[in-house]
Amino acid sequence: MKHSPRLWTVLSCSVLVASLGAGATACGPGDNPLSARPYDAGDQVVFNQPPDGRPVDPEKPLEITAKGTGGSRITDVSAVDSQGRRLAGELSAKGDRWHSTAPMAAGVQYTVLVNTEDERGAPGQRRLTFKTTPAEKVLKVEFGPDEGKYGVGQPLTAVLNEPVTDKAARAIVERGLVVSTPPGVEGAWHWVDDKNLHFRPKDYWPAHSTVSVRSNLEGIKINDELHGAAATPLTLEIGDRVEVTTDASSHYLTFERNGEVINTIPVTTGKPGFSTRNGVKVVLGKQYFVQMRGDTVGIGGSEYYNLPVYYATRVTWSGEYVHAAPWSVGSQGSENVSHGCTGMSTSNAAWFYENITEGDIVRVINSIGDDMEPFGNGFGDWNLDWKEWRDGSALLKGTQEGRSPVDQARLRPQV
Repeated sequence: MKHSPRLWTVLSCSVLVASLGAGATACGPGDNPLSARPYDAGDQVVFNQPPDGRPVDPEKPLEITAKGTGGSRITDVSAVDSQGRRLAGELSAKGDRWHSTAPMAAGVQYTVLVNTEDERGAPGQRRLTFKTTPAEKVLKVEFGPDEGKYGVGQPLTAVLNEPVTDKAARAIVERGLVVSTPPGVEGAWHWVDDKNLHFRPKDYWPAHSTVSVRSNLEGIKINDELHGAAATPLTLEIGDRVEVTTDASSHYLTFERNGEVINTIPVTTGKPGFSTRNGVKVVLGKQYFVQMRGDTVGIGGSEYYNLPVYYATRVTWSGEYVHAAPWSVGSQGSENVSHGCTGMSTSNAAWFYENITEGDIVRVINSIGDDMEPFGNGFGDWNLDWKEWRDGSALLKGTQEGRSPVDQARLRPQV
């Protein structure tokens, strides 16, 4: 008797399986319309596009309608362009009409897949491909700097061939400039002017990371006159975290790599009237030899100079360098006698030259000079605090810090 319950359980399950098997046999694939392969629904849907394959106007909405014969209706529409972008659209409640709700891209090919069902629920499909006419005027984007390895302070740049002034158009451009950053890194675009954008993170790039940028604007409508053009993507490799601090009052330069001080160098900076700019600068490049003349930066008279300079690391476009200055060794570490550059001995300059790279951070403190400009004289981007930087974005200005534009849109109440 102890085994009777288990025996009855097995018998019951057997009966249930047999019952289910009988039911499956009664409703085989040939009788279930939902299990059939989709039929060709070409005679049940109509596109508002020319049937002869001519390119279509991207400004004209795409519209698909069900013919209404046989009780067929549209269940889903997928319209994807050659860049992999899905066209937004809306399906009517009855399933008799689908129409696009966003402009199509110009100069691309679309593949449209329409799913239908008939009065029995049997699935149908209709596929269509067509091209849109190219835009007459395009917005080109050139990314910078050149591909390579840079320091943690290097901003990304985007130069446009046409000005973009309207906020809505700028927002479209920003959405289309896609930056891939290391996990957890918050960053933003900042409009320097109508044709130039810079992208930087909230803090410096993580050491030994990879940063890339690409454009998703090809064919996208920017405004009534402009559509986006294809652009060459860019990838940067980020090296060590190198931070240089020059104290103009103590006359010493401190060189840090990955948080460790590895050298302290006596220097001289700009004398009164030619004081070195305070603030954060980004290394723009290096030149083993530069012939420096005062008249190239507007210095003449008794202050004129014409000197061969070696191991020159440039930090501003107006001519501020960190370089070898053997003529001022007696003042290095004790007083400021230069015309704005940071000078050091030839051996120290050679060491600095070998250990610094483009994109590294060079900061000057305690100078009586002006502050480094954020833009126009090199990369002074880091002299703007994070709020000021975000305010230069058409997408992020006025939004909550730490959230993406998509998150902000989801949280914004509908009006």
